[in-house]
Amino acid sequence: MAFSQQPYPGEDHTAKQDAKRAGHETKEAAKDTGRAVKHGTKKAYNSTKYHTKRGAKRTKNAVKGGAEGVKEGAKDPQ
Repeated sequence: MAFSQQPYPGEDHTAKQDAKRAGHETKEAAKDTGRAVKHGTKKAYNSTKYHTKRGAKRTKNAVKGGAEGVKEGAKDPQ
């Protein structure tokens, strides 16, 4: 986070320079925000991808386990 600099002694301190500095600070803030959004988007994408694959594998295993139980029950009814 950038803050406005206090002018140094001898520095030409004008309204024009203040406006320039404010513009640069706004630009840097926009860049920081863009980077944060990119990071969050990437993190959400990777998390969704991971959990989707994990859920699919768990469902596959549950179905497979249930099918095995049905086959075993059909072969050896009680």
